[in-house]
Amino acid sequence: MKNINGIQASRRAFLGFALGGLATAAAVPPAAGQQVQTNARIVIIGAGAAGTSLVNRLWRRLEGADITILDPSAEHLYQPGLSLVAAGLKPASYTQSETAEWLPKGITLIPEAAAAIDPVAKTVSTSGAHTLAYDFLIVAPGLVLDHDAIEGFSLDLVGSNGIGALYAGPQYAAKTWEAASKFTQEGGVGIFTRPATEMKCAGAPLKHTFLIEDIATRTAGAGKHEMHYASNNDSLFGVPIVSEKVRMLFEDRGITPQYNHVLKAMDPGRKIATFATPDGDAEMGYDYLHVIPPQRAPDVIRQSGLSWADKWTDQGWVEVDMKTLRHLRYPDIFALGDVAGVPKGKTAASVKWQVPVVEDHLIAAIEGREGSTIYDGYTSCPLITRVGRAMLIEFDYHNNLTPSFPGVIAPLEELWISWLMKEVALKATYNAMLRGKA
Repeated sequence: MKNINGIQASRRAFLGFALGGLATAAAVPPAAGQQVQTNARIVIIGAGAAGTSLVNRLWRRLEGADITILDPSAEHLYQPGLSLVAAGLKPASYTQSETAEWLPKGITLIPEAAAAIDPVAKTVSTSGAHTLAYDFLIVAPGLVLDHDAIEGFSLDLVGSNGIGALYAGPQYAAKTWEAASKFTQEGGVGIFTRPATEMKCAGAPLKHTFLIEDIATRTAGAGKHEMHYASNNDSLFGVPIVSEKVRMLFEDRGITPQYNHVLKAMDPGRKIATFATPDGDAEMGYDYLHVIPPQRAPDVIRQSGLSWADKWTDQGWVEVDMKTLRHLRYPDIFALGDVAGVPKGKTAASVKWQVPVVEDHLIAAIEGREGSTIYDGYTSCPLITRVGRAMLIEFDYHNNLTPSFPGVIAPLEELWISWLMKEVALKATYNAMLRGKA
C-alpha cells in the first residue's frame, strides 16, 4: 500500500510540475526587452499581485530608476486560494506570505497607505505624512469590500449562525468553512450571493456554490439540501456561453438560480436574508448564507479625481484606456488590477497580461516614444464545479473564449486536468508572476 501511495504521489508531483510549466508557458505575455538607463521617479501604490509583479519587472528593466512601492500590509495574500480554504481543501496558511519576501532589493518599500494623490502636482501623500513626488505613478491598491452596505452584516458573524464570507481574508475563509461544513452535514437551505457591482473573480461565488453542493451531497446525501444562487441580474456569468453552461449544471444538480436578487440586508437571529428585486424586496430564509459584499475603489482614488465620471460612478474605478491601462487625463498615471476601470480583468490571470502592457508603455514614455503592447481583456477563471473537476474558462473583452490549450483542454468540459491547473499549477504560476518571470 505504501508503494502504491508513493507511486500516486509521484504521479501527482510529476503532473503538478508538468502543469506548472505548461501554465507558465501558456499565453505568456511579451518578454522584457533591454535595460534602459533613467533617473525617473516611479511610485507604485499597492504591493498585491499587480504592484509586486510590475515592480520586479521594472527593477530588471530600469537602471538608475528611483522606485518606491506603498502598502500598509505586511502580509501578501494569494487570493485565488481563498475558495479552496472556504471549502476545507486548504489551510488558511496556504494563502499567506510576507509582502517583503516578494520585493526586489534596491527599491523602497514604505509600509503605509496612500492617503492622497495630486495628479497635477504629481505627488502622493501617505498615511504616515510622507509626501512623494513622482514622474510616473502606478495605481494598484486593490479594491474595498463594502460589508457595511449590507444591513445587519458584520464580519464578527462569519463562521457562526450559518454565515460565510470567503472574500474577507484567510481567517474568514477558514471560518466560512466552519459554517459551510455544518451545513453540509446537517442539511437545510443554502443561499449563495454575488453583488451588483463589478467584483474580483466573478467566478468565485459559483465555485463556492458548486463545491459546497458537491461536498454536501457526498456528506449528507442527495435531497438533504436546498441550494439557491442569487444572481445580481438575469445571467449567471458575464460570458453568455459560459452562463448557459452554468445554468445547465445548476439544473442537473438541483441548484435554483434566483435572478435579479441582490442581497441588501440580513437578520442573523431569524436567519432571514432580504434581497432587492425588480418587484420589490424579497425575504428568504436560510440555514447557510454566503455573503459577497459590494466592491468599490478605495476612497483615495475617488477623492483624487482619478475615477470615471460617466460610468461606474458608484464604484470609482480608475479612468484608463482599456487597451493600454493608461489614464485618459493624466498620461503619467497607469492603473493595474482590480482598481482599473476596464470591462473585464479583475483576476490574477488578468494581471499576468496587464503588467507587461503597463511595463511596455511606461518604458516607452521614459524613452520618449509610443508603446505598442495591447491588453485585450484576457481573463481566466478555473471554474471549479466539483472536488476534482473544473472548467478552464478564458475569455476577452468581447466575450470570445480564448483557450490557452486548444485541443488539449476543452473550456466548457468538467475536467480533472483543469482541476489540477487550479489546485496544483496555478499557485506556481502566480508565484512566478510575482517575481516578474511569467
